[in-house]
Amino acid sequence: MAEAVKQQPASDIVVDKATSSISDLWKKEDYWAIWLGFILLAIGLALFLNNRPEGMEEKIAKANAVIEAEAARAPFKTVAYYEAQDAKGAIKGSDMPFAKTISKYLAHPAGWSTNPIDGLVQDKAAAEAKSAKAMPAYEKAKATADAAKAEALAAEDAAAAAGFQDAALNQTAQDKMDDWRKAKKKASSAKSKTSAKTFNQFTTLPVLMIALGLLFALGIKFMGKDTTGFLKGFVAVFVVAAISFLLAGQSASKQYGIEFAVWAIVIGMLISNTVGTPKWIKPALETEFYIKTGLVLLGAEVLFNKIVAIGIPGIFVAWVVTPIVLICTFIFGQKVLKMPSKTLNMVISADMSVCGTSAAIATAAACRAKKEELTLAIGLSLVFTAIMMVAMPAAIKATGMPYILGGAWMGGTIDATGAVAAAGAFLSEQALYVAATIKMIQNVLIGVTAFGVAIYWCYKVDCVPGQKVSAWEIWHRFPKFVLGFLTASIIFSSIYGALGSDVAFSLIDQGVLRGFVGGFRGWFFCFAFVSIGLATNFRELAHYFKGGKPLILYVCGQSFNLALTLLMAYIMFYVVFPDITAKI
Repeated sequence: MAEAVKQQPASDIVVDKATSSISDLWKKEDYWAIWLGFILLAIGLALFLNNRPEGMEEKIAKANAVIEAEAARAPFKTVAYYEAQDAKGAIKGSDMPFAKTISKYLAHPAGWSTNPIDGLVQDKAAAEAKSAKAMPAYEKAKATADAAKAEALAAEDAAAAAGFQDAALNQTAQDKMDDWRKAKKKASSAKSKTSAKTFNQFTTLPVLMIALGLLFALGIKFMGKDTTGFLKGFVAVFVVAAISFLLAGQSASKQYGIEFAVWAIVIGMLISNTVGTPKWIKPALETEFYIKTGLVLLGAEVLFNKIVAIGIPGIFVAWVVTPIVLICTFIFGQKVLKMPSKTLNMVISADMSVCGTSAAIATAAACRAKKEELTLAIGLSLVFTAIMMVAMPAAIKATGMPYILGGAWMGGTIDATGAVAAAGAFLSEQALYVAATIKMIQNVLIGVTAFGVAIYWCYKVDCVPGQKVSAWEIWHRFPKFVLGFLTASIIFSSIYGALGSDVAFSLIDQGVLRGFVGGFRGWFFCFAFVSIGLATNFRELAHYFKGGKPLILYVCGQSFNLALTLLMAYIMFYVVFPDITAKI
């Protein structure tokens, strides 16, 4: 075993050689990803749990009383029910003054159309002009929403007059409610554009760069790496990341779903494959360190109450289909395509079947894939994610597929969590809820997949004939940052349960997660993508594309994933558990 590992240089592998000691706790990258992630999570909890929105408990109690009464009165969600629900949803920890200040410094460049400076600076005159320009669209959207609400109320009254016993009237009322909710969402979006704020990111971004640079430099120092060199190179990584966010905010980029990850990798690759990545930047290309820390933060968002809320159907879609697709795709790559690199085969299979970049990183660490193999897998994922997040909602609408079924389908197949949410939002609130929840449930498999791959690689791939593999070898190989991911999930799920869903939504969902750690996670992921681009040379990747096998593997695996996920979602949500579907 040891000889097999030593055949490849450690710098070329996603993790170092398989050894463990107590000093790993302060010398190894995986543990520092955990420490940094937990430092940020602890700060977030301290800030938001000790500072609550004024009158939060009273407002929640009042809204819940209305919701309970309306649920008992009608067989569908009434206008009063939705308005009470909206009142609860409006109580957000992120709206508190201190949270807005934090968000100001964590914010990435804003949206713009023709002048990129508009994404970095907006003075009072520009903000007022922008608000005034958006006002007619808001007034029109508000009028449409008001009219839709009036129709919903009329349909509700008609259903009530019949004692809610007429199924046709009840269905009409529900349809009118759905129309009103869509119109209200558009009006709310339009309203947000009428209150443009001033900002100057030429002052906030340098502060953020220094803060994040020092944060990661702490780990770099203890790991015995070049701290000064890292800080110098980090300036370039941060600048490219900021430019990536800026380009992603351009109106055409947003329209076509070209997110910051794509820009980060493309810009990095343009530099590395033309003038070449300068040597002084290379000490800051800590791809795994950035993304592993981000994944620990992501663990806090995988709440077990969301798994319970969607029920058994979602668990079947996320936890049964995923391992079947992963295993079948790996076997297909080995037996049919005969891919020469088992590690590339496995990383692509996990990337495509579980949840994209996050699963690819964990799996690459478990099977000791080469860094260029990880880059290739992530590149394929980003391309197909961009395509699927646009194509799938269009296909669902064109075929008249039920939106709950469509949401489950997208949640189980589109790789990135953000892309899943965007695709679900194209359809309806129900589709968004189902899609995002199933993706979160699927994210739990990041740790399970890494553990399973570590065991398989130890016993079947890297084993030496006649040599017994110890349990310690599995521990050595297991990516430790996954423990941070799972621990964060357990801790935050426990806190969520202790606070109660309503208070937790305000302080955890819309406070710690959305108003604090989510901003950090976005930047960390962008740093990782920039590093991938700057460290990637097309000449080094060319031999992996011989015969087009990686692309064929991804397309065939994803096709199987799409078919099986759709079948499972239909069976679970509409055949086996239709009662759960009716309550969503």
